[in-house]
Amino acid sequence: MRVLIAEDEPELARGLKFLLEKNKFSVDTAKDGAEALDYFHSTDYDVIVLDIMMPKVNGLDVLRQIRESGAKVPVMMLTAKAEIEDRVAGLEAGADDYLPKPFASLEFIARVKALSRRNAGYTDLVHSFGNVRLDCNRYELYCGDRSVRLNNKEFQLMELFMRHPGYVFSANHLMERIWGQDAEADINVVWTYIGFIRRKLKEIGSGAEIRTVRGAGYMLKEAGC
Repeated sequence: MRVLIAEDEPELARGLKFLLEKNKFSVDTAKDGAEALDYFHSTDYDVIVLDIMMPKVNGLDVLRQIRESGAKVPVMMLTAKAEIEDRVAGLEAGADDYLPKPFASLEFIARVKALSRRNAGYTDLVHSFGNVRLDCNRYELYCGDRSVRLNNKEFQLMELFMRHPGYVFSANHLMERIWGQDAEADINVVWTYIGFIRRKLKEIGSGAEIRTVRGAGYMLKEAGC
């Protein structure tokens, strides 16, 4: 399950990302409404969490654009505004839930899980490429009758590649997307985790591989192509 959090308070965004990843969600974070829309247009999400008061594009306008695109992804509004009229505005714009700040961590997780279950009816939870399948519920890669389990970061990387086969991702993009802009990890962690995934793909006899594109980054291709 992949969640987008659009929140301009860095500490809160990091905390929510940590909570969700601890509960086996893959998480992208956007620091403003414009970035949230960029993420939305490039990735399929199971749940989107939007703060109303954001720079560049506010949460209500982001929500309206999401709904105008025809997307049915569940959206929860997360904001310090608790007045009735603000809640009504969010719901009328197409929000599925509304959680005013401050809130309890357990309630936030419970609500996101509830929204993700609602979305499960029309979201494909298994991605396929060549002879490889990625089970997004179990964090497992399959090839024929062989399987291997991925850890959280391996899964997030592999899911990104499986959603965009043939697309070249730079190491910097992967670092920012998976580890976050404020991550203390060194850029070499990307290469390390790519190595982990490559070994696991070989372990299950996969016909797909993550190829290095010199000077550009990494892409998912079928072996021999």
